[in-house]
Amino acid sequence: MFLLAMALPCAAAPSDASPEPADAGWILARLKRPSPTRTDFVELRGSPLLKAPLRIEGEYKRPTDDTLVREVHAPYAETTTIRGGEVSIARGGKARKFSLSRAPELQGLQASFGAMLAGDRVQLERFYRIEASGTRQQWSLRLAPKDKALAAKVQDIVLLGRGAELRCIETRPVKGDLQRTLLAGAARSATGVTDAAALAKLCRPQ
Repeated sequence: MFLLAMALPCAAAPSDASPEPADAGWILARLKRPSPTRTDFVELRGSPLLKAPLRIEGEYKRPTDDTLVREVHAPYAETTTIRGGEVSIARGGKARKFSLSRAPELQGLQASFGAMLAGDRVQLERFYRIEASGTRQQWSLRLAPKDKALAAKVQDIVLLGRGAELRCIETRPVKGDLQRTLLAGAARSATGVTDAAALAKLCRPQ
């Protein structure tokens, strides 16, 4: 599911080595990014039908404040664009479009995505209950959906990072396996890594 598109463009490396606790306000201030931005991603999708998680590689782009683009490069080519209340999915030379109103999880995503990149905690808390933990060197931010339609599909979304870098997003669906997306530095470190446990460790570097 496209919820993993909750990906946020990331800083290249953390510069704050303070052991102080990281609260939600501190984290959101460092995730704030103006458009245009882009970042690599590696996504792992578990399934009882697969012996190993499906590995998807690509790039997230935010060309304007109201547009999110997810480009998959491997193992197939696909481009998903959310803009102006509409979703477009292009694959194999064909594209299909549908209204965000048909996908409440994407509708909530689009609204909260802009709030997060703007560092707007008040707006973000309209859609999620927020809980921060960890230190400024290694933190997590848990987002629990308030919207009933979204909560029926997703238990929570956990952002994992260090300093100003968002490294991973873990999405727990109501049904199915945890879905993990590695971003920026974590995605680059995942080159050539195929073991699921090793990839998970990249989200929480020591």
